[in-house]
Amino acid sequence: MFKLSWWKYLTIALMVYVLAGGILIKVPGDVGMLDQTIRNLFYHVPMWFSMILLLLGSWIMSMAYLSTFKIQYHRWASALAITGLVAGFCGIFTGMLWASSTWGSPWTRDPKLNGAAIGLLIYIAYWILRKSITEPEKNRKIAAIYNIFVFPIFIALIWIIPKMSASIHPGSGDTVGFNTYDLDGNMRLVFYPAVLAWTLFFVWIAEIRVRIRALVAKNEFLNQDIEQIV
Repeated sequence: MFKLSWWKYLTIALMVYVLAGGILIKVPGDVGMLDQTIRNLFYHVPMWFSMILLLLGSWIMSMAYLSTFKIQYHRWASALAITGLVAGFCGIFTGMLWASSTWGSPWTRDPKLNGAAIGLLIYIAYWILRKSITEPEKNRKIAAIYNIFVFPIFIALIWIIPKMSASIHPGSGDTVGFNTYDLDGNMRLVFYPAVLAWTLFFVWIAEIRVRIRALVAKNEFLNQDIEQIV
C-alpha cells in the first residue's frame, strides 16, 4: 500500500529541490519591474507546461480509446484532462499573483490571458459533459470525441493566437521571453527541473484518480454479482 515507484521518489526529490531552489537561487538583478517576483517563473510557467503535457496525454488517450475501446484508456483520458484543468487553475492563480505585482492588476485584456480563460472553460465543459451523460458507453465515446476536437482549439487559444497579437505577456506578440534576462543560465538550473517536477506531480494525482475509478468500478461489479446471487 505504501510502496512508491521510482518516479514517485524522483518527484518528491525534485519538488523539494525546486521549492528550495526557487527561493534560494540567485536571480538576475536587472529585470526591471519584475524584481524578485521573477522567481514565480519556477512555479507559474512549469504549471502551464504541465497542463499542456497532461492535456496532450489526455488527447492521445482519447484517440487510443476510440481505436480500441479499452476502458483503461478512457480512465486515463479523463483523469489527465481533469488534472490538467487543476494545473491550469494553479497556473491562473499564480499568474494573477504575478500580474498584481508587475502590472498592478490581477487581470488585463490580454490575448494570452483571455485565451487561457476560454480554454479552461472549454475543459470545464468537458467535465460537465462527462457528468451529464448517464449511459456509460455513450459517455465514454462522446467525451473522447469532444476531447480530440478541443485540444487543437485550446492550443490555438493559448499559443498561436497570442503569438500573432499584441500582448504584454512575456514571450507573446512582440514581447521578450525570460531567456533575455537569464544571460548566465543560472535560472535554468531550477526551471527545467521544475517543469519535470510539476508534471510528474500532476501525473501522480492523475494516476491516483485512475486507481480510484478502477476500485470503484470493481466494487460496483462485485456488488452486482452479490445481488444476482442473493
